[in-house]
Amino acid sequence: MSNSLQVGMTRELKIKSLAEHSARKFYHNLPDVLATPILGGLMERVSAELIDEHLEAGQQSVGISMNLKHLAPTPLGMEVRVTTEVTAVDGRKLTFNLEAFDEAEKIAEATHERFIIQAEKFNARVAEKAKNML
Repeated sequence: MSNSLQVGMTRELKIKSLAEHSARKFYHNLPDVLATPILGGLMERVSAELIDEHLEAGQQSVGISMNLKHLAPTPLGMEVRVTTEVTAVDGRKLTFNLEAFDEAEKIAEATHERFIIQAEKFNARVAEKAKNML
């Protein structure tokens, strides 16, 4: 891992919320609004994108925790903006503070942790685990 990952680094992601982002995709009796799992995925994505620019060959990052508060609904069709900021770097573990906004208001906040891994070692472990399923 590069030493270039520092507390205070930020990144932003914008998307337009679409029908495929609806909570109803997860269960029929949910509102037709931006789903919480989608919002969490966007938060993971923007944080991973920030890290990715600083990884060495063969490295990836994995999420290890997220504490997400979904504060307000977002109608489909609205733009969603997610921001992430590195708040701690502890070896290969990074902590992020995130906020999300739609065109009207703040819709979510979260803390998220990611861990930098060696992809080859990680994938070998996953393959071994899968092999044991047979």
